[in-house]
Amino acid sequence: MTNCKVTCICHEKGGTGKTTTSVSLGIGLARQGKKVLLIDADPQGDLSKCLGIANPQELTDTLATAMNGIISEAPIDPKSVILRHNEGVDFIPANASLAATEVTLVNAMNREYVLQEFLSAVKCDYQHIIIDCRPSLGLTVVNALTAADSVIIPVQAHTLAADDMDGLFKTVGRIKQRPNPSLKIDGIVMTMVDGRTNLARQTIRDVRSRYGRVVHVFATEIPYAVRAAEVPGKGQSIYQYDPNGKVAKAYAELTREVLGIGSREKEARNSDAR
Repeated sequence: MTNCKVTCICHEKGGTGKTTTSVSLGIGLARQGKKVLLIDADPQGDLSKCLGIANPQELTDTLATAMNGIISEAPIDPKSVILRHNEGVDFIPANASLAATEVTLVNAMNREYVLQEFLSAVKCDYQHIIIDCRPSLGLTVVNALTAADSVIIPVQAHTLAADDMDGLFKTVGRIKQRPNPSLKIDGIVMTMVDGRTNLARQTIRDVRSRYGRVVHVFATEIPYAVRAAEVPGKGQSIYQYDPNGKVAKAYAELTREVLGIGSREKEARNSDAR
């Protein structure tokens, strides 16, 4: 399988809906017939928990296992760290061992490219790889951005949302300068939107005004819902837990927007090849 697109779901601030967006977009793509690999790149293991791993700390084969194998040049079967979820996606879990791997990366050869090297061994099996990044801009995130084709930035609809993105934009700019010149931002998606409040509406206007001229802001806005907040402890996606709810419908629409980006990119490549 060729033309695998690697997307980071990234924000330096916690609580913006990165993991929910990663899971919902990944399973949304699988529901559209795509082969998808989700990667938990956060030592807290939240994506792993969302996909049914009750205690990620008990796992011995994780993303850290794969990256440590690359760092030490030890042979590893990539499939040994890949698990399967019953909603049609594969995933690589994470736990606290990934924090130790980040420390090891400091002195590693070609330290920005470790995750990229691992993904080169599995990309042929997938059309989409989605990386759920930790809320920081450390070396694990740098590895994810170096390995990625694009970034999606979830932003919670609250008053500090716009200011919180500045550090991430600077990091993306630095990554584009050297390790990954082709990296681009697919867009900003507003999450946990309570449309009844003036604060949420004003925040969305601010984000669209401040960044919309230079970065795509997805038309789809993910609403806040109590049912969606319950999902992380259920081991299933919002599509199974609350299939008729407004959040499931919104993520299905966001999935269609993301697929639209892919279609336009494919058309552009075909046009350039003529």
